[in-house]
Amino acid sequence: MPYTWTVDTPDTHTVLTLWPHRSLPRRGFAAMVMMAFTLGTVPLYGLLGSVVLWGILPFILLMVGALWYGLERSYRDGDILEELRRDGDILTLTHRPARGQTQSWDCNIYWARPEMHVHGGPLPHYVTLTGNGRTVEIGSFLSEDERKVLFTELDDYLKQAK
Repeated sequence: MPYTWTVDTPDTHTVLTLWPHRSLPRRGFAAMVMMAFTLGTVPLYGLLGSVVLWGILPFILLMVGALWYGLERSYRDGDILEELRRDGDILTLTHRPARGQTQSWDCNIYWARPEMHVHGGPLPHYVTLTGNGRTVEIGSFLSEDERKVLFTELDDYLKQAK
């Protein structure tokens, strides 16, 4: 699961950290770009020593560069971090997007309640936290199954904390 619970003291300090799933690790990223370059240059071996090689080579290099740029952009866009922190009776949700300003929400833990919107939200099984007069989303970048598990764990945690 792309989230972890960290408990320093169960009654006063707990942190839930969420991040998007990475299906392609950095080593796979490097291997993918190297494989694209290697397979892209295979047709050029027969053209070594000819002028046609120089006509085709820029397109192959452009293809490898576009692949690298697209994968790197995907990594930057997925650089999201959410942190739900409990300090005593205060529950604080901090959302750090890939681009833009960090957003924060806090509430007394006794008034916080999780809700799952099976239908009607932007995603199926959309998880929100309500309290302090506001409703905020949590874990919207997780998969549907991960949001279901997150909701049950979050609901159990908040019931136990109250």
